[in-house]
Amino acid sequence: MASDPTRPSRRSTATAAEKAQAREVSLRRIARLFAPHRWSVAVVTALIIVSSVVAMASPFLLRAVIDDALPQRNLSLLAWLVIGMVAVAGVTSALGVVQTWISTTVGQRVMHGLRTDVFAHLQRQSVAFFTRTRTGEVQSRITNDIGGMQSVVTSTATSAASNLTTAVATFVAMLALSWQLTLVSLLVLPPSIWLTRRVARMRRAITAAQQRELADLNVTVEESLSIGGVLLSRTTGTGPALVERFTASSARLADLELRAQLAGRWRMAATTIVFAAIPAVIYLGAGLFPAGMTIGTLVAFTALQAGLFRPITGLLNVGVSLVSSLALFARIFEYLDLPVEVDDPAHPVDVDHTRIRGDVRIEDVTFAYPGSDVAAVAGVSLDVPAGSTLALVGETGSGKSTLAALVTRLHDPDAGRITIDGIDLRDLRLADLARIVGVVSQETYLLHASVRENLRHVRPEATDAEIEDAARAAQIHNLIESLPEGYDTLVGSHGHRFSGGERQRIAIARTLLRDPRVLVLDEATSALDTATERAVQCAFDELGRGRTTITIAHRLSTVRNADRIAVLDHGRIVESGTHDTLVARDGRYATLAA
Repeated sequence: MASDPTRPSRRSTATAAEKAQAREVSLRRIARLFAPHRWSVAVVTALIIVSSVVAMASPFLLRAVIDDALPQRNLSLLAWLVIGMVAVAGVTSALGVVQTWISTTVGQRVMHGLRTDVFAHLQRQSVAFFTRTRTGEVQSRITNDIGGMQSVVTSTATSAASNLTTAVATFVAMLALSWQLTLVSLLVLPPSIWLTRRVARMRRAITAAQQRELADLNVTVEESLSIGGVLLSRTTGTGPALVERFTASSARLADLELRAQLAGRWRMAATTIVFAAIPAVIYLGAGLFPAGMTIGTLVAFTALQAGLFRPITGLLNVGVSLVSSLALFARIFEYLDLPVEVDDPAHPVDVDHTRIRGDVRIEDVTFAYPGSDVAAVAGVSLDVPAGSTLALVGETGSGKSTLAALVTRLHDPDAGRITIDGIDLRDLRLADLARIVGVVSQETYLLHASVRENLRHVRPEATDAEIEDAARAAQIHNLIESLPEGYDTLVGSHGHRFSGGERQRIAIARTLLRDPRVLVLDEATSALDTATERAVQCAFDELGRGRTTITIAHRLSTVRNADRIAVLDHGRIVESGTHDTLVARDGRYATLAA
């Protein structure tokens, strides 16, 4: 099929990615990802609150041990206090396990939803999107970007709730013990928050650069280590250059990772030192405000102070992680927000596939590729009655493949319409259209699976007998049977286990299994030698029996028996008729046939 002739360079792609990262991501939109799991989130929140409240008993139990049980040598009280300490530790640990289980489950379900939503949305994108987007870039968004969000999605929300609850509970307990020492402890918070915001912004920028570089690395792997890429590098001697390119990209990625790990470390280290110095300040404060201050109170307060700074530090780190992850969310939401250019209609026409005849009408159709000022097809009208054959011929770039792409609705016309049995293609569900119209093109794509799985891919319910009947009709059954593993033979990456003609016949068998009423053959034999072409043509004859067939070919010998031949030039029909009529007319077709 013809594709969008314009393809952006690596630099323009990177620029677009940079613009995407600049978009602000709404935290409300991120929170909506958790909406289907609101009850699980509520349970986790409740567990966090209970765990934090229970944990606050420990400092008070410790104060009672130091101020009451030990000085009075009250062994009974001491035993109960120790049992209480162990019980608090046991309860909080058990609640932590349950909390982790629920929160991780929710996080993984959110990740699963994101992955499937992005994949499903990309499946609905037009061919034009994939011609202008690097395959490695798409893979990187689905795997690396979503994978990079895992810690944020699975633990950030619960970590924030846990640390916030613990901080509030600890603050209340500290106030209950000594409001003067509490004020001294909180002096460190303003500079810590300011430093954390600076670190968060640094890490967000680095994260965006990391993901772009990782996407470039994936593109290099995809382009270089596919079967086509390996054959190209071996035959052109470009292997060392590819290794150098990969090495440079990997080195940049390693540098970014180092920068990400070190970003703000000195600032955070300074904050940690201040946190560590606070106990000394508290002891000084105890000396300045000795009234009512017992040793037990001082020890309990010091323990609470350490317990306060841990959740505060955790909250600050969560803020850094969340801000950094916004770059990842921006890349994912960019794909989810892509408009669907060719989609199912809002009110589709229901069709009975057994009643479809296959009358194809192309009515004054005009189409231009995005970004092009010249129409690839202009004002084309054709009538292909059910069961007849139409051949489209013309020089390269004349619009043949574009017209075929419009018939299969890989694109929608800018003007005019295409109908099957009087139904506009845009009024049909895409799944219904795929059952009605079958395509065999020059570039046959086979999955890296067995022959049987490749054939059954288009019709999962097909029996082995139906698969073998289709292979016989495509004149490939005997070859498959002669292989050591028969239909269980792996075809290899992109089908390179088989020759071009063999891949074509497997594709024909695959199409026969679908049994479409309209068949589009897009230069399906142009790359084959004469002997192989003859075998494939016989399979095509069997495939086209009783179907409406639209054939695109450079070799006019393959279309001379068509019911009608249309000659295209610069997107317009310049001649139309049978082979003999066009030859006798001595026009453009006769020139092509000469």
